[in-house]
Amino acid sequence: MKIAVLPGDGIGKEIVVEAVKVLNVLDEKFELEWADVGGAAYESSGHPLPDSTLNLAKQADAILFGAVGDWKYDQLERHLRPEQAILGLRRHLGLFANFRPAILYPELANASSLKPEIVSGLDILIIRELTGDVYFGQPRGRRTATDGAFPGAAEAFDTMRYSEPEIRRIAHVAFQAARKRHKKVTSVDKANVLETFQFWKDVVTEVHKEYPDIELEHMYVDNAAMQLVKAPKKFDVLFTGNLFGDILSDEAAMLTGSIGMLPSASLNADNRGLYEPSHGSAPDIAGKGVANPLATILSAAMMLRYSLNRPEQADRIEHAVKSVLAQGLRTADIYEAGTSKVGTSQMGDAVVAALTQTIIKKG
Repeated sequence: MKIAVLPGDGIGKEIVVEAVKVLNVLDEKFELEWADVGGAAYESSGHPLPDSTLNLAKQADAILFGAVGDWKYDQLERHLRPEQAILGLRRHLGLFANFRPAILYPELANASSLKPEIVSGLDILIIRELTGDVYFGQPRGRRTATDGAFPGAAEAFDTMRYSEPEIRRIAHVAFQAARKRHKKVTSVDKANVLETFQFWKDVVTEVHKEYPDIELEHMYVDNAAMQLVKAPKKFDVLFTGNLFGDILSDEAAMLTGSIGMLPSASLNADNRGLYEPSHGSAPDIAGKGVANPLATILSAAMMLRYSLNRPEQADRIEHAVKSVLAQGLRTADIYEAGTSKVGTSQMGDAVVAALTQTIIKKG
């Protein structure tokens, strides 16, 4: 099983090391190949996604990804900025389905931004379409306005667009995922304003006819944002487009106590995928050894489940994370009085220890 390991920038380098540390104690035969991506790749080769890195990603069975980005690259031309690496990987590998589970561990109920009685037992699966919408829609750019309120003025524009096949395939993913959960799908749109999302709503409604056992509700994105903080447990599978999914998944992350707890999987039609924490590169804390590696470790568990066909190993990692939290160990982002604050490597070591103890008990 070949895994491309792409740490990237900022805390990406620190958290990926901890996930690899966990993988290395599973008694599996992984071939790990490391490569630069993002700002690190720009520094070494002049491009955020060099051909060598892209080729490695194409050859691998799965990709373990850290994070990309740093403020010092903000003045580069857009196609050279670190974030273009992740967009390029999604496009070249056809990673259209993004899974972001938002689960509140009982031990972190007080770390959530909401009252424990509102979020206790939270278990949402956010499915975000990942290769369409304004992030990839053409045309885009800058020009001189020929109409509108200020003709002749400089303006920038992006294009929001979705084709029927794009919507159909992500709708099937959402309904099939719901069958393995509580059989409810909330499709989030802005059909009252945007033609793109009226089309989205129409296509999703049509696909739903193939899943009579699944409950479907449609919800405007502004209402969905409100309901996530008002009554988040009403959701089961929440699925939406690229832009709305990006925003709502970060909102949901804070319900779990920290975005440092939110893993993600980005899959193509063959279940080959890229696995990364949902947070960014956090250059302000990079190199300080305080970043939370649990989202990356949990992303590695998703990699084992979805792409490498090792669900039992995924279960073991998730159980080890629960065990570490039950011991009261916390990184700074989820720390509260009465718990023990640890650094990045200490948290990784604790998960490894929990896994090793499991091995000993089984033996």
